[in-house]
Amino acid sequence: MKVLAISGSLRADSHNSKLLRAAAELFPAGVEVEIWDGLREVPPYDEDDDGADAPAAVAQLRAAIAGADALFFATPEYNHSIPGALKNAIDWASRPAGASVFLNKPVAVVGASTGAFGALWAQAELRKVLGATGARVVDGELALGHAHERFAEDGGLRDENLRMELQELVDMLLSVTRAREAIAA
Repeated sequence: MKVLAISGSLRADSHNSKLLRAAAELFPAGVEVEIWDGLREVPPYDEDDDGADAPAAVAQLRAAIAGADALFFATPEYNHSIPGALKNAIDWASRPAGASVFLNKPVAVVGASTGAFGALWAQAELRKVLGATGARVVDGELALGHAHERFAEDGGLRDENLRMELQELVDMLLSVTRAREAIAA
């Protein structure tokens, strides 16, 4: 099984990227987790450029999503919503409508922010957008508030309860993905 993890943050020391790395450690042996780092390269969506000759970064994004059995997103919150770069990448990957690489793909969403609410609104927006693409968004969340205080020097989570919440979400994603694979077999 392969899980593609996508951070909505472009920042080098991103709390959301740290959260994805912490999640990656919780998947069992035999599950490959790839943390995709091409968000910065995806150009602004332009329908005129969308087609057989889509930009290389878009083709790579679509191929990475298509090659994954499940997706794991971590989003910061900008102005109570999804970062523009993340929404833009989803717009590219969601084409063609009704037949995109998101169709029936199991997806989990988490978020981290330095504020108290842990990107709760952005997570809700991201779930809505991913659902509109045809993805199968798991019904679970983790809102990591005060993220700047929640990671140890090695990047791991300081709080065991948070680690257990993250493990529950990982397990939910695995369960939905395995059920989808069983139906397809």
